[in-house]
Amino acid sequence: MERLSQEQGRALRAAGAAPAAVTKFSRALDALRLAARLTGKSLAADARKAGAVYAGGAALLAAWPAKPRRDAVQAAGAEIVHGLLRAVRNRFARAYVGPIYDRVTEQRRRFLRADELVYAVADLCPGLCPSQKEVAAERGLLLAEKDGVEIAQGDFLSHVFVRKEAGDHLLHAMLQPLPASQELLAKFRREGRVDLGTAHVERRGALGCVFFNNLRYLNAEDDTTVGPLETAIDLVLLDSDIQAGLLRGNPVTHSKYRGRRIFSSGLNLTHLYQGKLPLLFFATRDLGFVGKLYRGLAGDEYDPDGPEATLEKPWIAAVEGFAIGGGCQLLLVVDYVIAEAGSFFNLPARKEGIVPGVAPIRLPRFVGERATREGILFDKTFTAESPEGRSLANEVVPAGQMDEAIARAAAAVTGGGVISAGANRKAIRLGHEPRDLFRQYMALYCREQATCQFSPTLIRNLERNWRAAERPRE
Repeated sequence: MERLSQEQGRALRAAGAAPAAVTKFSRALDALRLAARLTGKSLAADARKAGAVYAGGAALLAAWPAKPRRDAVQAAGAEIVHGLLRAVRNRFARAYVGPIYDRVTEQRRRFLRADELVYAVADLCPGLCPSQKEVAAERGLLLAEKDGVEIAQGDFLSHVFVRKEAGDHLLHAMLQPLPASQELLAKFRREGRVDLGTAHVERRGALGCVFFNNLRYLNAEDDTTVGPLETAIDLVLLDSDIQAGLLRGNPVTHSKYRGRRIFSSGLNLTHLYQGKLPLLFFATRDLGFVGKLYRGLAGDEYDPDGPEATLEKPWIAAVEGFAIGGGCQLLLVVDYVIAEAGSFFNLPARKEGIVPGVAPIRLPRFVGERATREGILFDKTFTAESPEGRSLANEVVPAGQMDEAIARAAAAVTGGGVISAGANRKAIRLGHEPRDLFRQYMALYCREQATCQFSPTLIRNLERNWRAAERPRE
């Protein structure tokens, strides 16, 4: 049980907290005893008691200056409060995540995406997850200036994935086509192309081509790309005239590489440092955009105990320049990789201070565990021509011969039809990453990524390795 110790109470008062507010917070913590038998009635009663804890903690935090203006003693007091609040939220969610999930999804008859889910939970159990207003209040702040209200979202999603019934249901929800994709499908089928801003999608014969188009940032991924890229993937999978997909970068406008096609520079670290990348980006990306590349689209019928029944197609990746971070992660879920000679792949997430998506369980299948540890923990770069690079790329072609290589690969993969390709993808995936393994990984990932994103270590890493503080604020 979470208690405010005498030492912690003294620290809060030393930081300037009103003694009455400290006492109120302490009593709310003492009063929180979750029911031995969980029912709908106990959920409401325990939520009220937990709500008193959240309110007491919020009152203490509100009495101090905003995070950048706190002195060391106030910062230590805020850390105590945040730690106790996180522990209470996790204990409450661990006990009630099943009933809460069933309540907001109407006994799993409604499919809510991760972002919809956490805000529905905020409405049902105020304080367990932040409201949209609370998240918006921190949106304009630098990452270092945020108190990290979004951590509660990552923690709650982690608890959802721990529970098989809820976790499987959320996985299915995240693999369904986006409403925007359904609305654009007729236009795409009619015109053969859609400009989604930071992503372009075109139909070229039986090949559906998705082009990364975040040109200013060397085709990095951020909050402006995750929706367009997922929509583009949806359209390729939904169009019955398309038999396979292609991922490729458009020519960039960056001065160093102007006019060159670049596959991906990974995560937009400028947006991360400047607080413009919400925590939900990470879960949404790996469950939606990347999840659909690997697992395909889920339909309306939900059969959690049956074999996967997704609509999927083979994917080709054409790597020009480099596939850094998230770009490298994409190579682990596609079916065929063509790399330009001289290109390279790496996963600098450890150097940045975050977890590199689902790469920790996928990369060992390609390069082995030892090289995976070097790549993730020691920032090793794999050149296309290296042994590890050749494990990630099916072929390496000279500059200027990428178009011909894509044409050959597309002809080879579209000859057997979509049905058998999808069936074989499912069969291959079953032996390496069954649904339960992925769900369990996401339980860990959502919690750990939340901790990493709001860690002071990440800020220091970005300033040291990325010189993020020197970049102009956007």
